[in-house]
Amino acid sequence: MPARVRPTSPHATIYRWQIGNTLSILHRLTGAALGFGLIALSYWLVSLAGGPESYAAAGRLLGSPVGLIVLLGWTFSFWFHLLNGVRHLFWDAGRGFERTPRHLSGWLAVLGPLH
Repeated sequence: MPARVRPTSPHATIYRWQIGNTLSILHRLTGAALGFGLIALSYWLVSLAGGPESYAAAGRLLGSPVGLIVLLGWTFSFWFHLLNGVRHLFWDAGRGFERTPRHLSGWLAVLGPLH
């Protein structure tokens, strides 16, 4: 019996891109970034327990331009994920589904970490 060709979802052709799409994707990406950021935090804590030499080496690595960019991205990820998570908690309570509060809370979740 030949395999049937299954139809694809029309989402790409029907729906237009909205802030909700972006925030959902960003929430998932920042969650993954927080998981990877735990590696840097663990490295720092282990270096702290390893003595002054290993702590100084970790300080040099995390204080380098690349390390600072990683820490800055991790900090943004933390604050965005936290604020967007609070936004979802309000939704779970049945609040903030109207258009204006939904968009305002989305922009606050994005701009809050930058403040």
